[in-house]
Amino acid sequence: MKHKKKLLKDQRILLALVILLIVAVVSIINPRFIAVKNLITIFQQISVIGILTMAMSMLLIGGGIDLSIGNIMVLSGVVMARILGDGGNVLTAVAVGVMVGIACGLLNGAVIAKSKCIPLIITLGTSQVFYGLALTISGGRIMSFGGAFNAVGKTRLFDVFPVMLFVLIFMVVVSYVLMNRTRFGRRIVAIGGNEKNAFLSGIHVMKYKIFIYGIAGFFCSIAAIIFSARIDSITANAGAGYETSALTAAIIGGVTFDGGKGTISGAFLGCVLMGVISNAMNILQVETYIQTIITGGIIVSAVVLSNINNMKKK
Repeated sequence: MKHKKKLLKDQRILLALVILLIVAVVSIINPRFIAVKNLITIFQQISVIGILTMAMSMLLIGGGIDLSIGNIMVLSGVVMARILGDGGNVLTAVAVGVMVGIACGLLNGAVIAKSKCIPLIITLGTSQVFYGLALTISGGRIMSFGGAFNAVGKTRLFDVFPVMLFVLIFMVVVSYVLMNRTRFGRRIVAIGGNEKNAFLSGIHVMKYKIFIYGIAGFFCSIAAIIFSARIDSITANAGAGYETSALTAAIIGGVTFDGGKGTISGAFLGCVLMGVISNAMNILQVETYIQTIITGGIIVSAVVLSNINNMKKK
């Protein structure tokens, strides 16, 4: 009996049940929702935000936050598009794009770690810096990738499963292993739980803070590749709203602002739930402005419920 109660308190179990309930109800209304093609479409739609959610979740668990992940993704993508447009090859574009993502993350981490300022404020500022750089490089124009990433965007394994789906799964697994099966991950959790105690126990807090932001920047650059594979073009303002969606998915999945709490699997389920709700509203032909209201309501509800749960645990 106690075991059952414990399971019901697990946010991941509750999320899985909510997802199954929504799928069941919407499928009754419109059977097209449960079609394999549509289910795969849902995971394609969350491929970019899913990777960014992993980055945001690792940072939140480590006691940080990054409101610049959307613009890091875009800056990385714009740099890749510029290299390709100037005649560079795909490998060079990807290598430089990944380095740009990591560099942006390390910059965030270094400023936050050394200044001891609030991460939210710092990354809000660097977000504008990255946006300005993307505007400068792109000249404010739409930049095309010329089909350079079609192999990722259009190739399907067994003629059913898109490659980007496997990239998403791979990045989720990498996040899970990093945070749950490595000393690095355990130390990040310790820093998020109590930074002072982590320092007193011998953990080099500053170094680990910088590294986790660098890893988040790497995830942003991978998200840029998937974004490019899906759209085949990019603009400087393409990253707007991604940080909010990633933050919402993580919070819905049980990751908190307090640090040291939450799971990668929960954050991923939070992302899946958002994808299911968004796709369901499209299938049911809900008006766009109503979708916006519902999405806003989900964000507010997620933050409030997260805060209530934290208060109960204290």
